[in-house]
Amino acid sequence: MASENRLTVSPSPHIKSKDNTAKIMWVVFASLVPAGAAGIYIFGAGCVKVILISIISCVVTEMVCLRFRNRDPKTALDGSAALTGLLLAYNLPPELPFWIPLIGGAVSIALGKQIFGGLGHNIFNPALVGRAFLQISWPVHMTTWKNPRWWPDAVTTATPLARENPAQVSYMDLFLGNHGGCIGEVCVIALLIGALFLLSRKIISLHIPASFVATVGVLAWVFGKDGFFQGDFMFHALSGGLILGAFFMATDYVTSPLTKKGKIMFGAACGVLTIIIRLRGSYPEGVSYAILFMNAAVPIIDRFTRTRKYGLVKK
Repeated sequence: MASENRLTVSPSPHIKSKDNTAKIMWVVFASLVPAGAAGIYIFGAGCVKVILISIISCVVTEMVCLRFRNRDPKTALDGSAALTGLLLAYNLPPELPFWIPLIGGAVSIALGKQIFGGLGHNIFNPALVGRAFLQISWPVHMTTWKNPRWWPDAVTTATPLARENPAQVSYMDLFLGNHGGCIGEVCVIALLIGALFLLSRKIISLHIPASFVATVGVLAWVFGKDGFFQGDFMFHALSGGLILGAFFMATDYVTSPLTKKGKIMFGAACGVLTIIIRLRGSYPEGVSYAILFMNAAVPIIDRFTRTRKYGLVKK
């Protein structure tokens, strides 16, 4: 009886994983559930409408686009469109007319994803494309914030970054989400729970988030409004969409660099752009635009940080 041939070599890839695109997308989706639950608790049931409309709009738009491209529309259920809708909703104020997340979801998928060829080919993060479109088109709706539902005073308020005196908001308020803001960005503790889950599953690494947040903190401390080396780095780290952007959007596989060195460069550059917009721009928040700008630079980063081929010797 012939012995078993243990030298058979199959075609690549030789390193395989049980994870696939759909599984990864739904794991990331699940990691964002605590932040959504916190947003609903803080601002009320109106958030549910925004989240559901955004997700449904993204999934339906994906199906329609796939049908026009003669692709199987069932692939729209792989979780990528639903995740885009969830991230878009998390970047929106709690109280919005139904047509804004509806249009935002359609733009995110059609112009941010399918126009480039679908999943894996898009240059920019689709959810941020939709948010930027809505921000430019309807700035009043996109900057009208609701107070937490247990506040007895006015219906709307400024976000911590937009306040003339940010010291009015404590670190604990920022950490727990006791302030106005977007649905999924206000509760830092809920976002960190989801981020730790992704890190434990090795879905993401710390290269981009750590360099992103650290750069914002250092530059905020050095160039803060109170003078050199007197800025409030903790305030800038905990406020706005920094944690949501750094852990859940800048780490997108398709629109972020491939190498560890490239990821660190990408995160640091996002941090630089964010703090420039926050401290010197007319808009108080810069995370979304920083990530979009750096998405465009990813091919260049990948080119200059690509690993050397095994056995290659430089002349």
